[in-house]
Amino acid sequence: MEYFGDPAIWIPWTFAALMGLSILIYVVLDGFDLGVGLLMPLADEDEKDRLVASIGPFWDANETWLVLAVGLLLVAFPPAHGIILTALYLPVFVMLIGLILRGVSFEMRAKAPIAQKRMWNGAFFAGSLMASLSQGFKLGMYIMGLTWTLPHVAFALLTAVFLTVGYSFIGAAWLIWKTEGRLQLHSLRWAKGGIWGLVLGIGAISLATPFVSTRIFDRWFSWPEFAYLSALPIVSGALVLFLWWQLARLPLAEDRWSWTPFAAATALFTLAYGGMAYSFYPYVVPEKITIYDAASAPESLFIILIGTLFVLPAILGYTVLSYYIFRGKTTALRYD
Repeated sequence: MEYFGDPAIWIPWTFAALMGLSILIYVVLDGFDLGVGLLMPLADEDEKDRLVASIGPFWDANETWLVLAVGLLLVAFPPAHGIILTALYLPVFVMLIGLILRGVSFEMRAKAPIAQKRMWNGAFFAGSLMASLSQGFKLGMYIMGLTWTLPHVAFALLTAVFLTVGYSFIGAAWLIWKTEGRLQLHSLRWAKGGIWGLVLGIGAISLATPFVSTRIFDRWFSWPEFAYLSALPIVSGALVLFLWWQLARLPLAEDRWSWTPFAAATALFTLAYGGMAYSFYPYVVPEKITIYDAASAPESLFIILIGTLFVLPAILGYTVLSYYIFRGKTTALRYD
């Protein structure tokens, strides 16, 4: 361990980076399949099966990244795990109920009598809505320092709505890429409506975060950091303009560039997440506990890190493999 330097510094940082990467991958991957679930009421009855088919091979594996992130938080930063989950017990409970409802309805809509299919479609939407809103609420409360005051709860409720709209947008962008014909045209219309919710959500979070504490404010608005960080809003603005331009011109002949809205949405989520990570580092509980204070013993983390070096490539490998195998346009959903 001495060969790598001070383990009390680089091991907590490594686990924080792995946890942050897992959360980002989860937000993008499970974000789009939650978004597809949110779009269910807008789709025609004959389109709902195609929506489900577009995420069928992926949605279960996407949630693995959430399990990995929470597991890393538990084993690497147990005091922070206790504080965060205690403060967010109610929205975590709502999220888990939503994810369970999604999983059950995903299976039952294929096995229940035709007369009950509409009910399970509604349950799939309800589970997606519960999971999305609760994740947005948790994000807002985390930004506000995990304290339950009326202004903080109001901001968290606003963040819940904006993240839900953002998920619906990236879900629509996924459908633009994976579908064709009438459903693709509908997805373009949904994306044009959702892009402004995504922009407002990212803008609200970006504007609010520097004012959470004087430390974060100084990190963003001191010189020369301000000059370096100005690239984030500039690039984000360029991506929004690119998205609007692409949505106005798609679909193109031979379905060219249909993947670009999803890629640009992923880049927007990544930039927003990167800015938030920069703001709160090195704190794992905002303004209370750093990753170095909350970290488990370096000896324990080093052993866990060895196991992570096997587990993480396996998860990443089967995720990439599933997306490779089921590449291309979504075909008709069949249960026979």
